[in-house]
Amino acid sequence: MNSIILRAGTRYLAGLLLLFSIYMLLRGHNEPGGGFIGGLIGATGFVLYAIACGTADARQALRVMPQSIAMVGLGIALLSGVFAVFFGDALFTGQWLFIGGTKEEGGLPFSTVLFFDIGVYMVVFGSILTLVFAMEEEI
Repeated sequence: MNSIILRAGTRYLAGLLLLFSIYMLLRGHNEPGGGFIGGLIGATGFVLYAIACGTADARQALRVMPQSIAMVGLGIALLSGVFAVFFGDALFTGQWLFIGGTKEEGGLPFSTVLFFDIGVYMVVFGSILTLVFAMEEEI
């Protein structure tokens, strides 16, 4: 597409969509949202960029092959599920680590659930971009 307005606006909108997707990823840990919807929103930013500037420019802006992002995300999600086995719990049981104190002292909580959501985010993000880039290059 040869619209200067679309190209200029897409650069800002793609950044905003990526920022909002990270917000949705982190918000979904305790409220509605999470890795799946965050990955869809993030991929939407790059899809819009690919429509406005072309797939080659979108791939160059991404800097990493989307298939690699999906594979790394799948590995992170799998490792976060297997991590519970080391503590004698069932597969995919959430494990918690509190930084700066205990739960009662108000320590900052980190869990394997968050890492699972990050893995799902990366899988959805990479998969959607792989499909859209392949379809757009074929047209």
